[in-house]
Amino acid sequence: MNSGNSQASELVLASSSPYRRALLERLGLRFIARSPDVDESRHSDETVAATTQRLALSKALALREQHSNACIIGSDQLCATEDEHGNVLILGKPGSHAAAIEQLQALSGREVQFHTAVCVVHKDQTYAACDITRVRFRTLVLAEIQRYLDAEPDAIHCAGSFMSEALGISLCEAIISDDPSALIGLPLITTARLLRQAGFALP
Repeated sequence: MNSGNSQASELVLASSSPYRRALLERLGLRFIARSPDVDESRHSDETVAATTQRLALSKALALREQHSNACIIGSDQLCATEDEHGNVLILGKPGSHAAAIEQLQALSGREVQFHTAVCVVHKDQTYAACDITRVRFRTLVLAEIQRYLDAEPDAIHCAGSFMSEALGISLCEAIISDDPSALIGLPLITTARLLRQAGFALP
């Protein structure tokens, strides 16, 4: 945690992710990170954008009782593509090596949208936005997928098993994004804008 800027109130990151924590540290604000207790299941009638935005808000609200005067940041990420039948395929964190293999096989040769929502809750005010990053995956063979997952075991904790900040970059042909930090889990351009709206002093 850093202390470079003044701020309006206590800042809380509602996440146990070391990647989101490292990203937020780049803004030079004092904050604490707390893990929210939230059911991350997707509702059957939800779009991927609606799910990520609902979960980002839910994570922030889950900590409001313990930090009633704080400014709380919640974030969530899912990836979406179409399967061979044209149906929308939505992927979150695989949670296991076997599930990660299945995810990456499903993403092989496809263009994927990563939806990264961020929500800032401060007392009775809510500021929210969602970043969409497009990734074109190479056609991947099983041996490549296995080597990647062996080298990056933490990929099972990432949406779509994709760690763009590490070896995952070798799996894709192109990344089209307005914010390169979004794929890692917290879109800093968007987060900084929302924090300024909430009263935090940022350059």
